[in-house]
Amino acid sequence: MASHVTVEAEAAFPMAEAGFAARLHPRLSGLKERLSRCSRDGEASDTFLTQAAATLERLADLCKEPGANCTLSRFLPLYTQALLDITYFEENQLVNEDFPEESSLGKVEELINALSEPERLVIESSTSQEPLTVLGMELLECLYWRRGALLYMFCHTVKERKEWLEEKTDSLKKFLYSGVHYLVKMLGFRSSDNPNEGFLYEDANTARLVCEGIFSDIHLLAMMYCGEMCYWGLKYCEKEKEQRQNTGAESSDDPPDSLHSQVLDFRETGEKMVQKYITVCEGPLKSHNWDTKNAKRILDFFQHLAI
Repeated sequence: MASHVTVEAEAAFPMAEAGFAARLHPRLSGLKERLSRCSRDGEASDTFLTQAAATLERLADLCKEPGANCTLSRFLPLYTQALLDITYFEENQLVNEDFPEESSLGKVEELINALSEPERLVIESSTSQEPLTVLGMELLECLYWRRGALLYMFCHTVKERKEWLEEKTDSLKKFLYSGVHYLVKMLGFRSSDNPNEGFLYEDANTARLVCEGIFSDIHLLAMMYCGEMCYWGLKYCEKEKEQRQNTGAESSDDPPDSLHSQVLDFRETGEKMVQKYITVCEGPLKSHNWDTKNAKRILDFFQHLAI
């Protein structure tokens, strides 16, 4: 179906683009500084940093063109790709260093904020365009996947640190909720409820995977990551909250039924994701030998959880 843009909206686009142009240079300068900092900290020949440097050169050239050419739809995909490459290098550093206790929490928050920047730029442009329209499916999916996967890796590491867990349970819960949110959102872009692409199916298994929104291993991993994070939320965060309640240390401004509602949220989302993961792995992808042992253990936990 053809899209319709009102005369008022068409007139607003140049004004919005003009406002957007004023925001380009500080954003581009910030990205260049980020690249420079990473290049000092790592290998100058790192593939992702090299790609980012080339993309930033293209962005610099684009910014020199007449204002009518340097539009949001041309600038933002390149900006996002450079951002993804640079932050991927930074994330790998964190993983390789096993998320240092003294600095990783702040760094993870900063990376999540950086990976949210492209969507903020769309909103700030005031063109009434949606991020999906400007960025495209793959880039937007990648932004949500990267945020969700980073939070998964961070939580996977810090949940094993007893002292950290005792002191920062609220931070863990916040990151788990955010991680689940990002991955559920990412999985929703191509689900059967949100058809955006047309495909010819070679067989029934392919059709089933497409209907479930599974187009790659990443989509399957996202389901399992969701299930695991929901499991951790119930196992670590709610247990700690119950202990605080029993000792009278629970915050008085918490609504009486908040624990119950949070348990349902983690449980329902986690059970749904893990069940779908198992069904797909033992159905259409059975010949690919995806491991479902941990998924079944977590599913059993959800199904026998007292509420």
